[in-house]
Amino acid sequence: MNKKTLVFGASLKPMRYSNIAINRLVQNKHDVVAYGLKEGVVAGITIDTDLKSYENIDTITLYLNPQRQKPYYDYLISLQPERIIFNPGTENPEFQKLLQDNDIEFEVACTLVLLGTNQY
Repeated sequence: MNKKTLVFGASLKPMRYSNIAINRLVQNKHDVVAYGLKEGVVAGITIDTDLKSYENIDTITLYLNPQRQKPYYDYLISLQPERIIFNPGTENPEFQKLLQDNDIEFEVACTLVLLGTNQY
């Protein structure tokens, strides 16, 4: 199944997990959009540096630590994703409560593991 995913906190550095996730999502034929602090292209996907009104987002996979997430709470909720994945190091009970209040599912998981085990 093709699920449109927003990689939030995308990096141009090949060793970063967000970069690896973009590559694996593309390899698995998922539609991918990405937001990060530096413009560039990873696996053919342009990393946006401005907050866009993406449509039909199934999954947001987070690669920002909890302290850096707070300014983006309203924006991420406004995208109305089906779920948000909190990758290792991004777990955030405050944001998770807001997601529950807005009927948005979330998982504390690793996108790379989910993809590698066909559980994505």
